[in-house]
Amino acid sequence: MPKPMRTRPVSAAQMRAYAGKAEEYVDAASDELQSGRHIAATSLAIHAAINASDAVCGARLGRRAAGDDHDQVLTLLAQAGPDGASIAKDLRRLLPLKTKTEYEPDNIASGVAKKAVERARRCVSTARAVTAGFK
Repeated sequence: MPKPMRTRPVSAAQMRAYAGKAEEYVDAASDELQSGRHIAATSLAIHAAINASDAVCGARLGRRAAGDDHDQVLTLLAQAGPDGASIAKDLRRLLPLKTKTEYEPDNIASGVAKKAVERARRCVSTARAVTAGFK
């Protein structure tokens, strides 16, 4: 039996903060990629996409996933309309890299890091568009 999904409410201010964090992470990921630091770039890209997800879920649903399992956010994104589905597509590809980049000794190939940053940029772009209308 799957664990029930835990969520937390997200205010408009928090939603904007998640979007801002996503922007900062993706900018840093791009810088790290250009510097040839593929592990850091990939890790930052993943965090950018997670924060973009929280921003979009906050905007569309008024809540975000709060469980220990990052995969649960995919279920919540499915409820957040086409924008959520768009982010989920990229996040689904990024999440499996999280453990490898943050906890395992393996290197990250240049091409993997580049794709991770591209996916994160798409997530952040979607979050930017969704949150732009919120004051």
